[in-house]
Amino acid sequence: MEQIINYVKPELLVLAVVLYFIGAGLKQAQAVKDKYIPAILGACGCLLAAVYVIATCPLGTMQEIAMAVFTAIVQGILVAGLSTYVNQLVKQARKEE
Repeated sequence: MEQIINYVKPELLVLAVVLYFIGAGLKQAQAVKDKYIPAILGACGCLLAAVYVIATCPLGTMQEIAMAVFTAIVQGILVAGLSTYVNQLVKQARKEE
């Protein structure tokens, strides 16, 4: 887990928690099949990371825009992965052995 956290921008770590709760809500509401929840969380993570990147980075040149898109996608996928990891930690902690 530490390896993943090293690549996530510290200010975006809160997105992992937000995505965890979105995933838990989707699961409890049974609005979508379980197999689609990670993809939905990935898309939400990319969208929320894009909002952050657009708000904090200059977007004057094509290179800056391309870097912003890349950063948003990578950070979104990483925080979605972290939220899934946290979900699995919670599930495993509840199991009786």
